[in-house]
Amino acid sequence: MSVKELFDLQDRVAIITGGSRGLGLQIAEAYAEQGAKLVLSARKIEGLEAAQAHLKKGGAEVFISARDLSEPENSSAFVEEVLAHFGQIDILVNNAGATWGAPAEEHPLEAWHKVMDLNVTGAFLLAQAVAKASMIPRRQGAIVNVASVAGLKGNSHKMRGTIAYNTAKGALVNMTRALASEWAKYGIRVNALAPGYFPTKMTRGTLEAYQAFIEAETPLGRVGGPEDLKGAAVLLASDASAFMTGQIIAVDGGMTAI
Repeated sequence: MSVKELFDLQDRVAIITGGSRGLGLQIAEAYAEQGAKLVLSARKIEGLEAAQAHLKKGGAEVFISARDLSEPENSSAFVEEVLAHFGQIDILVNNAGATWGAPAEEHPLEAWHKVMDLNVTGAFLLAQAVAKASMIPRRQGAIVNVASVAGLKGNSHKMRGTIAYNTAKGALVNMTRALASEWAKYGIRVNALAPGYFPTKMTRGTLEAYQAFIEAETPLGRVGGPEDLKGAAVLLASDASAFMTGQIIAVDGGMTAI
């Protein structure tokens, strides 16, 4: 295969959770450019419809489904809906996530559960449902978990604490490794992206307060841009990473290198 062919996603069906905006939409744009058929999920239909219209302008085939994937019963129903529409699932991007900022000693239990239910349990249940219904029977598939540099290290003591988010993303990192080992026999590759700071709705408050500090502590001297996650996301979904599984790729401007 040529290098161009290795990165081709033509006619592969890709689910992207949290796909209506932010990093999820950036990944959806990249996959659409490489020829994938897209399935976007998020909680709010309005955002999904806007994302669908945006992607269709570029010629993408896009199916949308408004789902709260922190609710356990939604994963299997969502997968059944996708299979009824497309007949297969080749790629799963577990991108949907939540965060909560508070000092660890004051972090509310309710908020802890909210973050864990979506970022960890929701990601696992959807991966399990996709694997059982499509990837294991077909003996192929690529799962890309969107973790975070927050799952690789603690926050700076100069910044607000996000203990539940850090813990959840750390769990997602090791879930990636564990699933990669267990599901390799089925031809399923499981890898993760660990983005640094990108301007999104989730990071808006953090960047308003700390962007100058974050940029000063990042070797490349800036936060992520609208194209910065696309290449790595395509790599992990495509045949270009056919001999990669259980790996965590930090896309963080060098933040975790020091």
